[in-house]
Amino acid sequence: MPKITFFNLPEDKRATLLFSLKKEFSRVPLYDASIANIVKLAGIPRGSFYQYFDDKEDAFFFILNDFVTGIHNQFLRLIKKYNGDLFATMPEFYQFIVEEEENVHFFRNAFLNMTYRIESTFSRIFKEQESNNNFKAISSLLNTDKLNFSNDEELNHVLQIISAVTFRNIIEKFAKELTAEEALQRYKLELTLLKTGLIRQ
Repeated sequence: MPKITFFNLPEDKRATLLFSLKKEFSRVPLYDASIANIVKLAGIPRGSFYQYFDDKEDAFFFILNDFVTGIHNQFLRLIKKYNGDLFATMPEFYQFIVEEEENVHFFRNAFLNMTYRIESTFSRIFKEQESNNNFKAISSLLNTDKLNFSNDEELNHVLQIISAVTFRNIIEKFAKELTAEEALQRYKLELTLLKTGLIRQ
């Protein structure tokens, strides 16, 4: 989390620093990122960086959390658009992430260099957290009539399974440099398998 001095910056200087952070973390993964590049682009002394953030990880996860909040809000908008139909929502949600042009390089670096902490941050889009706010927001919008679960704990697991499949497909899209069409078809196939089940009735 940034230090209070970051939030006290004038809006234009804060925007310039955020732009510099996003540019560097889009150029290379977190652990290859250079504070020297960030401060040079931002036009600030290196020492100033440490007045705003503890280190580059602190800066990266601030940016990532901001992106995740935006992605979560988009997910809620799509759930509403599809009247609570989770399986109708997911393909468009998947496309939103992999085809989002402005931040696609940031997402690519984050997904291809996934750590437990990065995965946990992305999982906040769906997963039950201590505050339970994201889970409650999603579950209140879902049309659960056709979903096979008995309680909130099971629904939480359903969302975790779907998020795991979604993230794996995003990683595969970036790693194999699949076209948007190829990636979407693969993802839809896996969603269909989840939807219909793996055991013949």
